[in-house]
Amino acid sequence: MESKTDVGSASLTSEELAAIEDEEVLNKMLDNAADFEERRMIRAALRDLLKKKRDKRDQERGSRQQDLRQQGLSKGGTTGGAVSIGRASMNQQPPANKPPGQPSPSAGGQVSPAVASAQKCPPAAAPNAKNVKQMLLDWCRAKTEPYEGVDIQNFSSSWKDGIAFCALVHRFFPDAFEYSILNPNKPRENFQLAFSTAERLAGCPPLLDADDLVRMKEPDWKCVYTYIQEFYRSLVEKGLVKTKKRP
Repeated sequence: MESKTDVGSASLTSEELAAIEDEEVLNKMLDNAADFEERRMIRAALRDLLKKKRDKRDQERGSRQQDLRQQGLSKGGTTGGAVSIGRASMNQQPPANKPPGQPSPSAGGQVSPAVASAQKCPPAAAPNAKNVKQMLLDWCRAKTEPYEGVDIQNFSSSWKDGIAFCALVHRFFPDAFEYSILNPNKPRENFQLAFSTAERLAGCPPLLDADDLVRMKEPDWKCVYTYIQEFYRSLVEKGLVKTKKRP
């Protein structure tokens, strides 16, 4: 029996879902779907679409490099570019200039404002903080589920290369940047992209600093948790997330 899912009054098969090339449409369908089988089909279509875009970008890059070689303009070696964001690449650690978890003082021996802000991240001490934290973690996991290379298990190590931040922002603003070309080995660029996009489009204040995050072996979970809370609230205020309870 052929699998189908509903969008408005139309009943779509898995083949028809695969023909949809608009991430925003698929994201809205996923948010509105209640049936498990519908969600499974839509997630599969969204994953295939992201992979298709990444493969197309890689093919175009290869064609450009070949043209350069034919014209004698290639400088030799390989150029940096898109990396397939899979489980293996996620385990690679970016180089660190400082001991793990130790921020560097700025010129003149002064600690940067972002570091000072990070040191003031409030502890989760409220009686219901554990439940709220888990709800927010589950929300992040659900929103980034279709994205390859993202496996959110906590508010610390799961965010260390910036890819999870980018995936979460991209879920709500798919036209803001091309997710498929992101490189997990360039965490600073990923942090900057995610935070600047969230500030520009969602009005989320940049509570975290990319330079400070890359100096740490793993981000401080309280700081990441606080930032995600602020991003969630910004989405609610923009009407992009509808809920009665806000983490």
